[in-house]
Amino acid sequence: MASSKVILNTEIPGFVAKRGKVRDIFDLGDKLLFVASDRISAFDVVMANGVPDKGAVLARISLFWFDFLKDTVKNHLITADVSKFPAPFNNYADQLAGRSMLVKKTKVLPVECIVRGYITGSGWKEYQKKGTVCDIVLPQGLKQCDKLPQALFTPSTKAEQGLHDENISPEKAVEIIGKEAADFVAAKSIEIYNKAADYAAQRGIILADTKFEWGYDGNDIILIDEVLTPDSSRFWPADKYESGRDQESYDKQFVRNYLESIQFNKMPPGPVLPPDVIEKTRLKYIEAYEAISGQKF
Repeated sequence: MASSKVILNTEIPGFVAKRGKVRDIFDLGDKLLFVASDRISAFDVVMANGVPDKGAVLARISLFWFDFLKDTVKNHLITADVSKFPAPFNNYADQLAGRSMLVKKTKVLPVECIVRGYITGSGWKEYQKKGTVCDIVLPQGLKQCDKLPQALFTPSTKAEQGLHDENISPEKAVEIIGKEAADFVAAKSIEIYNKAADYAAQRGIILADTKFEWGYDGNDIILIDEVLTPDSSRFWPADKYESGRDQESYDKQFVRNYLESIQFNKMPPGPVLPPDVIEKTRLKYIEAYEAISGQKF
């Protein structure tokens, strides 16, 4: 098992990381070094303490899926072997091993590519009001968490940190990134969602929805960022699924439930999470990795 030391920030002397909500990114010119920290966010706010092993679990899940999808789509991964990282990063295995990836630097497409196989979350809220998701008209009479007739491409904007992404129509995505790129990422996002969902179903898991990011590598559009993790996707245990209600999920729901219970105002700074919430969340992430990959953490 990975070390249970909590790594909140990656410290490499002489280098400054761009810190996202949960990830540190080092710009190495034509490459990037992604480091998955143990920070945890909810409602777009980073909590005061982290979840042991979370970064390592998320990194391993992404690596599993990049390998699974390698014959379907090109991706940005170069290596996750710290010994092959450029100096001085190859000397910091204590911080980087098991939670980092050296990747190609791409020109990122400024849309989030969300694919929904089930109606939940913000899609369910819009459907209740308008009968649509991202302005796509859906059949009447759907219940919360119902399976959709087919997987839908429902893009959103990419907001700056601290702001919220906004759902947009596929037509709006065309306006933002152009028809050729929008058609490609829509078709490819649905293709890899369906492939991943079919695999997950064989493992007793429902992939309800997920978010992909894409970037230009020269003239090619390739899959980037994390992929099909519990932070970017909704995974539900199939044996506990029942439409018409919220589902159990392999993610940070324990954190969200705790924050709701203390009436957290969803504004920074995030509070300190109690030990039981931290441990339950840690075990849920590990359970997700083991269920998806079939490997022990």
